[in-house]
Amino acid sequence: MKLNKSFLLPFIILMVIVITGAFDPGYPMTGNSTSTIDTGNTAWMIVATAMVMIMTPGLGLFYGGLANRKNIISTVLQSFISLGIISLIWVVFGFSLCFGEDVGGWGIIGNPFTYFMFRDVTLTPQEGTTIPFILYAMFQLKFAVITPALITGSFAQRVKFSAYLLFIVLFFIFIYSPLCHMTWHPDGIFYKMGVLDFAGGTVVHLSAGFAALAGAIFLGPRTESERTHEYSNIPLIVIGTGLLWFGWFGFNAGSALACNSVAVNAVATTNTAAAAAMVSWVLLDALLGKKISAIGACVGAVVGLVAITPACGFVNIGESIAIGSLSAIVSNFAVHYSNKSSLDDTLDVFPCHGVGGIMGTIFTGIFAADYGTGITDLGLAHGQTKTFINEIIALFSVAIYAFFASYALYYITNKIKPIRVSQKDEEMGLDITQHGESYDIPRASA
Repeated sequence: MKLNKSFLLPFIILMVIVITGAFDPGYPMTGNSTSTIDTGNTAWMIVATAMVMIMTPGLGLFYGGLANRKNIISTVLQSFISLGIISLIWVVFGFSLCFGEDVGGWGIIGNPFTYFMFRDVTLTPQEGTTIPFILYAMFQLKFAVITPALITGSFAQRVKFSAYLLFIVLFFIFIYSPLCHMTWHPDGIFYKMGVLDFAGGTVVHLSAGFAALAGAIFLGPRTESERTHEYSNIPLIVIGTGLLWFGWFGFNAGSALACNSVAVNAVATTNTAAAAAMVSWVLLDALLGKKISAIGACVGAVVGLVAITPACGFVNIGESIAIGSLSAIVSNFAVHYSNKSSLDDTLDVFPCHGVGGIMGTIFTGIFAADYGTGITDLGLAHGQTKTFINEIIALFSVAIYAFFASYALYYITNKIKPIRVSQKDEEMGLDITQHGESYDIPRASA
């Protein structure tokens, strides 16, 4: 058996984690908090965590159906593998980077040793909360898992899997973690400014969207023969969309961290925005002389889900209709003009997730109000400007950082391990060349 030396270091690191974990004395059953567990809130957050988890394989199916048949397995696996890679990093030091003690008082990144190997991540609530701290950590993990998976659609069908694994590790450490800490940690710079991001518009969708844009530019277009392809499985796209829509209730409503009126409002606004976006997308297609398609309906719904994410706890039903509908219209045109350009964003990640995140952030600054969240700085529509200005500052800050930092990470990754597959491998398809598997199952002879 020939040893693949490029995977030797990752394997050694894994073994170190295994040995460290085996000799770990375990996390304490109780912490210093005087808060008690609320069983209703805890039950809801367990369910919400599971719902967000299913979004990543759902995303894989959504992307896989959009890819061509010789790249469907590779495309699905690029999303699915994130569940394994990021989950281990999260336990070792990732949760600490996001929610550990602030380093230097800058509000940018957490201390990687605060919760190293989940030390002090207890089974009792943190002060002022009513769910086990470890449950909060596991809920937040699912956001970290899906974010790098979102990026994959932009460079689908042309990347080496080993290089991709290295990139998502670097992306998590240097882009996702600081943005998460800045936005959701009480000492984070965006948090202190008053930037509102209820469930991940800036942390997840802006970061992934602009990283996707950087990736499409850095890798360049696919070969001419590969740029035009038939979708591998449209029903798979619909199934993936259904799983995403279902999981998004946990994504958004779970961010209330309790089974309360805020969570209920997030459920209602999430569903309504997705519905409005779906209908707006297909009606716009019809208006422009296109056929109403299943793909258009699915993409429209996903754009609505993206756009409502940062705002879902701060807006009402009527506003969610406006957010979903207008975001879908803007995104639809963005997809059209992106496909007319030389940019080869394979599965339109930036026009959908990036533009959807931009629209959601802007609308949060316009419509934000107190629907049980306790915010005092309201949106532009309510006669205040502070929140709107903060959202715009965050939008430009995250866009610039995520784009240029991601571009640098692609460059570094490419120096360590070339990212782009050969033209021959690209034309053969990544399923065979990267994974030795095929979606086309041979039929038995008669």
